[in-house]
Amino acid sequence: MRKYRLRIGLDVDDILYECNSFALRLLKEKYGDDPALDINKIKAWGTQGNVADERIKYFSDPDFVIKQPVYPGAKKFVRELCAIADVFFITAVPANCMSVRAKRLSEDFPDVPSENILIGTRKDIINIDILLDDSVHNISSSQASYPVLMRRPWNTDLSGLLSVNSYDDFIHLAKMIGNSFVGKAPDLKGGGVLCLVGPSGTGKTELAAALTKDPIFVKPLTTTTRPRAKDEPEDAYRFVSEERFLAEKAENRFIETTVYGTYFFGTSESQIKPVTDAGKIAVIPIDICGAISLKNLYRSRAVLVFTERDRKEIYLNIIKRNIPDKDKVSRMMSLDFEMRNIELCDFAVNYDLGTEKCIEKIYAELHLSSS
Repeated sequence: MRKYRLRIGLDVDDILYECNSFALRLLKEKYGDDPALDINKIKAWGTQGNVADERIKYFSDPDFVIKQPVYPGAKKFVRELCAIADVFFITAVPANCMSVRAKRLSEDFPDVPSENILIGTRKDIINIDILLDDSVHNISSSQASYPVLMRRPWNTDLSGLLSVNSYDDFIHLAKMIGNSFVGKAPDLKGGGVLCLVGPSGTGKTELAAALTKDPIFVKPLTTTTRPRAKDEPEDAYRFVSEERFLAEKAENRFIETTVYGTYFFGTSESQIKPVTDAGKIAVIPIDICGAISLKNLYRSRAVLVFTERDRKEIYLNIIKRNIPDKDKVSRMMSLDFEMRNIELCDFAVNYDLGTEKCIEKIYAELHLSSS
């Protein structure tokens, strides 16, 4: 029987073509090295209340659209997607830029038929299997079965969305969803990575602590920009400033990075490799974005475990946490998105059954004997 061919929609600006970053470079030529023109300071698609707001005028300029640079690797990315799916460009530009946008797309990405170029702002009425976009609004209103957020500096306000950090991660995710990823069954007996994925308040941290009582499991040190909580051990995380984190990210120090509750988190290979090289299992509480990055890198040596819990218990756990109210609201709003991530995990455990039952299931699924 012929395998179902996925329909994948790709946003264009800041997915395939540089948009915000290109506009900021043009503004820097005009104003010099203004701090407000740092791409990491763009926290939303709208106005910022500073000189960076001038970038928006470029978005309706046909000359800007015709000159937008293609992201490195974008052409290869689209070619690879076309090999496994029917690809559509779903892009919103003003009427005076439509012909220019269509011309560029046809020239730069000839693997995609011209009839698959969809130009318009109503992305919410397009029914496809997977949508890749950098706008939280487009993701949250999408009719796609799997709306996927490409992480950019301006979409860090909502956690828990199905998201990726790179083209490679998205291709790997698309193959997982389409059941066309052919590889070995997960095998962590010789060492690997165990990702605990689930909404806030589902016991990920507690399960990681319980697992590390067995020396076969080791929790690598994660880097974060969030402040250290009261009475939290200094070595619970590697706590750094946002400036330091972004500098290290630019230097490719992290295997994966993600944002949760407005704070950055990153995992470095220097923390995981010694664990896996020793034949042990790195256990990491992580969001789906980071988990997909690690699954893409470690393949059959990575297992994704979804942590479930009764919705009421999750809400109560979040409410009791000593975090800002805005952060609590963000975590609650993301719950529906995060619940869907169970479909992408290797198996699930229910924290309501107790830590011991969850640990027993993890050992059983990994074919390990408890020490």
